[in-house]
Amino acid sequence: MWLQRIDTTSSSMPPIEVHVCGCYAAGKRRRPVPRDEARRRLTSGVRACTHCKPDTQLRIPD
Repeated sequence: MWLQRIDTTSSSMPPIEVHVCGCYAAGKRRRPVPRDEARRRLTSGVRACTHCKPDTQLRIPD
């Protein structure tokens, strides 16, 4: 399972960062997302966590 950190200042709550489940840097404002959605978010420009590196684990090239 993957986590998507969300922005709490927006009413639509767009994702601001993708994390691996269990990452300590994910914060409290997050929701679980399936692998396909995590890949889609990362390839559409949502930032990958620099601590858990979900882009590396999902094998998304730079």
